[in-house]
Amino acid sequence: MLRVRRVYEPPDPADGYRVLVDRLWPRGLTKEAAHVDAWLRDLAPSDDLRRCFAHDPARWPAFRERYRAALLASPHHARLDELAQRMRVGAVTLLYAARDAARNNAVVLAEVLDELAGDPHRGT
Repeated sequence: MLRVRRVYEPPDPADGYRVLVDRLWPRGLTKEAAHVDAWLRDLAPSDDLRRCFAHDPARWPAFRERYRAALLASPHHARLDELAQRMRVGAVTLLYAARDAARNNAVVLAEVLDELAGDPHRGT
């Protein structure tokens, strides 16, 4: 099972393996308070893509398309495969810092992982 949650929310026992997928560490949050099992910043959008999006809802479709293409063409297939495998055997929670729960990089990454894992259902 795959979940997507804001890193500032308190950890939940159902989270399973908690993975921060932002390039930058969340402001005002200590590593202890985040309860993160892994920080996979290399799966986050590039700085250029992140700046281009700038959390502007009007730019979401273009960001989503470009980020998906970057993930699928990336040299990080091993990381994606590892997360997809973890999803098959237990819960994985992708953590993000953005305020917009519907339009952020973790949502796009979750779509890609769902496809890789062959499971279109995801907990949120």
